[in-house]
Amino acid sequence: MKLREIPTEYQQALPILKKIEKAGHEAYFVGGSVRDVLLNQPIHDVDIATSAFPAEIKQIFPKTIDVGIEHGTVLVLEKAGQYEITTFRTESAYQDFRRPDHVEFVRSLKEDLKRRDFTINAFAIRENGEIIDLFAGLKDLDQHVLRAVGDPHERFFEDALRMMRGLRFVSQLGFDLENETFAAIKENHQLLKKISVERINVEFVKFLLGDYRKKGLQALVKSQCFEYCPGLAGMGERLLAFSKLPEKVIKNESQAWVLLIDQLAMEEKDIRPFLKSWKCSNELIKTVQGVFYGLQARKKANFSVDLLYELGENYAILVEELLPFYGLTADLAKVQADYHMLAIHSLKDLAVNGNDLMNYFAKKPGSWLKEQLTYLESAVLHRHVSNTKEELLHLAKEKMEK
Repeated sequence: MKLREIPTEYQQALPILKKIEKAGHEAYFVGGSVRDVLLNQPIHDVDIATSAFPAEIKQIFPKTIDVGIEHGTVLVLEKAGQYEITTFRTESAYQDFRRPDHVEFVRSLKEDLKRRDFTINAFAIRENGEIIDLFAGLKDLDQHVLRAVGDPHERFFEDALRMMRGLRFVSQLGFDLENETFAAIKENHQLLKKISVERINVEFVKFLLGDYRKKGLQALVKSQCFEYCPGLAGMGERLLAFSKLPEKVIKNESQAWVLLIDQLAMEEKDIRPFLKSWKCSNELIKTVQGVFYGLQARKKANFSVDLLYELGENYAILVEELLPFYGLTADLAKVQADYHMLAIHSLKDLAVNGNDLMNYFAKKPGSWLKEQLTYLESAVLHRHVSNTKEELLHLAKEKMEK
């Protein structure tokens, strides 16, 4: 089989392949980008595999960076762009279920491709667009099947994360795991305890954002892989409940975590430790906490002035976008309009500040200052008073006298 049209991303990288071939070596486009081309999906990364050893690649190209040379990967810097070029390789046993004990560079494309995870990721493309399919991946792609290359037990023992990758592809592509491959995942799911949380996190987030999340969640539960995901042990029924939400695509990571946490029936106090166990950033945790808090209120009623002010425009929009998952109608335009109509959007917009109040009352800082600012902030927000320095100082004086 041959591509009818070579994608622009490949065309831009063709000079790289031609230089390697001119030097007497083989070079191919490989990996997920080939799968995406065949599925008419956007290409994210262009990976190149070659029979040339790293030292030979460095002789061909004057500008390179050793980004993973111990595994045969060299970053080549050319006018066409930056491309990772990896030497064909075979791998020895995996004692820790995530890294090979030994990597050996080889000249055989077949030896390289047979260590790939799934047949739909084991293609190679020549510079003329010819597709090399040594493991019937085209048939699996056509039938929407996820099948491990060779013995699935061996593939998952080599890198246990491949089990989560398989489930992620179910959620992203809507494909079915081939029976033997799925049985191997279910039998070996406990190997995930050998994998770092950070690596599982990457796959799990992509999983949650998939177009076929319901199908993915059902496979996740059936395989029992969720038992070795942070905070999800024993949560099979909750995850299945999550799968019953409307099958709309989740837009971003923070919203994915909010929906998951809501379906797990967590309390607000549990959000931070849960996300910390997933090694999430403090910034993401803060966003999830804010959006979760806003969602609980918004499911019951429209945004109040106070809630809209407290959340801010970005969080409020994230909350509103989640309403259709609960059978509610979102009105993003109204939320934005209501937010922009607020008298102020933060304490910084208040016409007086702490220094103004201390000078006006000739008082030192203390709890009174925060009380006054909070009082004035609320008065302006609810339009009980105009946001002018004169009126606010007058209102502050009245409060102080009381």
